[in-house]
Amino acid sequence: MRRREFITLLGGAAATWPIAARAQPGKTPTVGFLGASTPAGAGPWVAAFAQRLRELGWTQGRTVAIEYRWAEGRNERMAEIAAEFVRAKADVIVAQGTPAALAAKNATATLPIVFSLPGDPVGSGLVASLARPGGNVTGLSSQTVELGGKRLDLLREIVPGLRRLAIMANVGNAANVLDSHEVQAAARASGLDVASFEIRRTEDIAPAFACVQRYG
Repeated sequence: MRRREFITLLGGAAATWPIAARAQPGKTPTVGFLGASTPAGAGPWVAAFAQRLRELGWTQGRTVAIEYRWAEGRNERMAEIAAEFVRAKADVIVAQGTPAALAAKNATATLPIVFSLPGDPVGSGLVASLARPGGNVTGLSSQTVELGGKRLDLLREIVPGLRRLAIMANVGNAANVLDSHEVQAAARASGLDVASFEIRRTEDIAPAFACVQRYG
């Protein structure tokens, strides 16, 4: 997704919850930003988020306080950060990706949560439905799970003689698991030989690639 599109989408989602209405009189509204990766990795998205808030009249340090926390890809850290925001009584939690959004949802049923671009918010349990999300969670979805079969079709056009397919997925991310299952089902229906490799931590990536090379 291009940066300009992200500015519009995430900023619009953040504006869905009127944080001023929740803040106590005389208290600067606080946004807890639960970043799934690192400040360096999410730099462009953070800049886009802050820019769109400014366009909506929310300026860091003046009309709103944005507290950034970074999980560095660790699910247990996401749960810790979400609990920290709940204890601090943030007015809204912005969660980057499916695992972060699930951690926030598990931490509170009352604080508003805005998520950004999970692949399948319904399938991962974030919301009841797209039309009627319900609860305290809202946001924007990339709906990538539904495109699994389409991506496979494109791959077969690029590689007409494709017979075997290796799939690597971060099984700690519910959206990735759903996406992987969708692609596997489409591949098997097309008669492809499929091998699946589960990634649970960074250290699993290199061995998985080595297995893929042997599989090929």
